[in-house]
Amino acid sequence: MRKLLKYLSAYKLESVLGPLFKMLEASFELFVPLVMAQIIDTGIKNGDTSHILRMGAVLVLLGVVGLTCSLTAQYFSAKAAVGFSTALRNDLFRHINSLSYSEIDTVGTATLITRMTSDINQVQSGVNLVLRLFLRSPFIVFGAMVMAFTVNVRAAMVFVVAIPLLSIVVFGILIISMPLYKKVQRQLDRVLLTTRENLLGARVVRAFNRQQDEIKKFDEENSLLVRFQVFVGKVSALMNPVTYVIVNGATIVLVWTGAWQVESGVITQGEVVALVNYMSQILVELVKLANLIITISKSLACANRISAVFEVQGSIAEKNHGTIVTEAERASEGQRIPRVRFKQLVFAYAGSKEPSLSGIDFAAGKGQTIGIIGGTGSGKSTLVNLIPRFYDATEGAVLIDGTDVREYPLRQLRDKIGVVPQRALLFKGTLRDNMRWGKKDASDEEIYEALDIAQARDFVDSREQGLDMMIEQGGRNLSGGQRQRLTIARALVRRPEILILDDSASALDFATDAALRKAIRAATGDMTVFLVSQRASTIRNADQILVLDDGKLAGLGTHDTLLDTCEVYREICLSQLSEKEARRNG
Repeated sequence: MRKLLKYLSAYKLESVLGPLFKMLEASFELFVPLVMAQIIDTGIKNGDTSHILRMGAVLVLLGVVGLTCSLTAQYFSAKAAVGFSTALRNDLFRHINSLSYSEIDTVGTATLITRMTSDINQVQSGVNLVLRLFLRSPFIVFGAMVMAFTVNVRAAMVFVVAIPLLSIVVFGILIISMPLYKKVQRQLDRVLLTTRENLLGARVVRAFNRQQDEIKKFDEENSLLVRFQVFVGKVSALMNPVTYVIVNGATIVLVWTGAWQVESGVITQGEVVALVNYMSQILVELVKLANLIITISKSLACANRISAVFEVQGSIAEKNHGTIVTEAERASEGQRIPRVRFKQLVFAYAGSKEPSLSGIDFAAGKGQTIGIIGGTGSGKSTLVNLIPRFYDATEGAVLIDGTDVREYPLRQLRDKIGVVPQRALLFKGTLRDNMRWGKKDASDEEIYEALDIAQARDFVDSREQGLDMMIEQGGRNLSGGQRQRLTIARALVRRPEILILDDSASALDFATDAALRKAIRAATGDMTVFLVSQRASTIRNADQILVLDDGKLAGLGTHDTLLDTCEVYREICLSQLSEKEARRNG
């Protein structure tokens, strides 16, 4: 939690004024029993109506001033807490976006969503309550005891015994409940993960008729969460009855001893009432303190979880933040430097015992189309994800224009590259807004040109809204093929030097796929295109074809060459095409 307190630095004044006004309110509240004692001992005892009215006016004044102080404290506390959570959420979101694929894969999406939402909300509530009550409640408790001593020292000894007992109960329950709340939050992560998987995979679940299995799985995780919550709830629930027993027991002792002292003329009836009122104030404040401690326990657990995310450092570190001059730009005239070069590359995912890619060495020049094919899990997507530096090579290097990608500022590197991922993802907004993800200032003409190349112009023109057509979240109001064509157009809008198509035409029919490849080849010019596909027909006309098998380069060459020399490639081709079709040009 200490590491997160820096987010309150912009609200130092509010963080001081909030507790200060609460203490002022508490001070006025401590005078109320003394005023009541005056009303009883002087006004009621002597039948002095004017004195009763004067003291009653004082009570009203104390109430109004206390209410004003309370509202002021609420305002400053809320302002500080909301500002704190806003700054924290912004920084956490920024930090998550700085993490590479490796860290996000390790931490987990469900966990990060929980940290961004419920955990920060819980910490915000904790900060708000701490500013309002953390000083006020102890101040009232010990202030009431001090005021009791001003009334009668002997009677006030009851407070000396009761308050330590109450402190032991409150802080003992705090020590026990803190680890339990952490356990609850971890189980909440598991419930969220189960829910997220089920919702994202709803179609698969229903296609395989596994609804009951998923319901059972969710019920098990949710039941475990409920058991944890009930157990920690029982522990926390002990606080109120135990504190009530102690306080009420002290009140009984106070009234019993007070009665004898009144009988003896040691103290007055009004002073006994004042002492009972002080004991009641302690009871109320300890109940508040008990609830505050429960909230603080949850908040601290959540704060530690948020801090743990901040401690995860991104493995993709930028060496330069300016603009670098590449080897290709420094090269002498006539010297040819490959656009992309994989140099004895080895890559392994975090926690993996075996590398996903090993011994990858090849070069791609300007204007070339590189086809990448292989079986499922052979490392095709992993390979192209190393080009924009979504991951860093474990050994070896990836060079663009002769310069290691690790030397580039990330913005300069990724401005050179257009990526069309396997999953066609669009964002809620107009079609124009989605296309401008590729280039912020793209004109309508540039967008339409990209749509033409991506074979998406026809269905866009068929909509009355044109580029103002609204795209729903994730593009759910479009078919799979339409989403894929639009994501290809989005990458083409920026006219990148390197275009990566990661199995991005899987939902297209063969005719549209062929037209798309033809248009890309005609329009890309010096653009280097990496074409990842499971279809042999999609990559057969590439200038070079990489055949991956279990993370290794099984073959490199043209379609005809590989058909004769690479058994893996030949098996893939003949599983999809006849011998005659495989040998046919184009």
